[in-house]
Amino acid sequence: MIDPELLADRRRIRRKLSFWRIMTVVVSVALVAGLVWRFQGAARDSNHIARIDIDGVITDDQPLLDLIKDVAENDAAKALIVSISSPGGTTYGGERLHKALLAAGKSKPVVADIHTLAASAGYMIAVSTDHIVAGESSIVGSIGVLFQYAQAGELLDKIGIRLEAIKSSPMKAEPSPFHEASDEAKAMIRSMVLDSYDWFVDMVAARREMDRTEVLALADGSIFTGRQGLKNGLVDALGGDAEIRAYLKGRNVDDTLKIVDWKPADSTTGLLFGARAASLLQQFIGVPETFSNEINRLADGKLFLDGLVSVWQVGGHSESGE
Repeated sequence: MIDPELLADRRRIRRKLSFWRIMTVVVSVALVAGLVWRFQGAARDSNHIARIDIDGVITDDQPLLDLIKDVAENDAAKALIVSISSPGGTTYGGERLHKALLAAGKSKPVVADIHTLAASAGYMIAVSTDHIVAGESSIVGSIGVLFQYAQAGELLDKIGIRLEAIKSSPMKAEPSPFHEASDEAKAMIRSMVLDSYDWFVDMVAARREMDRTEVLALADGSIFTGRQGLKNGLVDALGGDAEIRAYLKGRNVDDTLKIVDWKPADSTTGLLFGARAASLLQQFIGVPETFSNEINRLADGKLFLDGLVSVWQVGGHSESGE
């Protein structure tokens, strides 16, 4: 029989070990974050070319907008490279980034570096820059706007559920997922989509210095490779850093300057709550993998898309698409 006092001592020791393991992780992460912050600050004080990554689904992202503004106001940043790998996202999120990059372009050259893809709102961001560089097999285009809504009326009928609604006017809360949309509701949504579509087309025409009819011929939701984009005017050059430096040299930017990655201010807090912290928690204190994955998803993921979207359907994903 185990001595109760010995058992209690073991429990106290386990609790202390767990506490110190957690404290070790927290202190280590804080030290790393501090070192990263100091290194980035020193790099930003000397002349350089700033680079910002925009990837994943685009939403209304205030930290990213603040970062673009910081680069624009930093005299040591002689140019800005925007590395894009995005299928698009909300139209409003793309609009805000578009305007932020236009403002940055008033103080220094801004170049888009398209990696895997810049589609829909991702391409909206690319046209905000002075020069677009893409890979030969990069995906560009998908110029368009989308509004989707589910229809669950038949399912509710099958399970015997009926939703009643009292509305102040016929167009309130339309279209509804609980019944077929009326012609008037469809016309209302279509008018809204087409208005945003015209705005997108005019934006591309103005920024790419193309005739509107040329853009309309490309703006049917089609996507293009970088090679095709170069031929049809959606891209300025094929390549990467070398081609970007050559362009910047023509804009009187020293092509030997170091490229410094700028990260949003909250990216260091991501060390505490993102994928790296989830991994550390799993390793040191035995947090289950499913829970650590959930931390990562909640911290770093884009969970919802609201309103009009301009997004290219990638791999059959279920958000929204063209």
